[in-house]
Amino acid sequence: MVDVIEIKDPVVLFDGLCNLCVGSVQFIIKRDSHKKFRFASLQSSFGKAVLKKAGASEDNFNSFILLEDGKISTRSTAALRVCKQLSGGWKLPYALIIIPAFIRNYIYAIIANNRYKWFGKKEECWLPDEKLKSLFLDQ
Repeated sequence: MVDVIEIKDPVVLFDGLCNLCVGSVQFIIKRDSHKKFRFASLQSSFGKAVLKKAGASEDNFNSFILLEDGKISTRSTAALRVCKQLSGGWKLPYALIIIPAFIRNYIYAIIANNRYKWFGKKEECWLPDEKLKSLFLDQ
């Protein structure tokens, strides 16, 4: 397992069973022109260690998490912080950070709580192909 403290690159943690979440990771990879992001599923031992460090239940896969510079961002804040670092016009959604977090996270929660119903769920965690494997921790 990779130590949570050792990570230099920003790490996106996602629900590896969720079609929406996996699609979001693939979206980020395509728009991360400098390949600065690394990824791990929340179900992995690395993901569970981050959940524990954040004080969350190790089986709580209901959040999108960004680990960056030793700090943990969750839900809408994490998603917006990722957008800020993508290439092109994808930086623009970061302007939504001015909306109070409780409002952003209310909308986030509606989507997160219905993601399996609306987008489907995989039987097993998605694994990257050989081209992308270097971007993933703790496979």
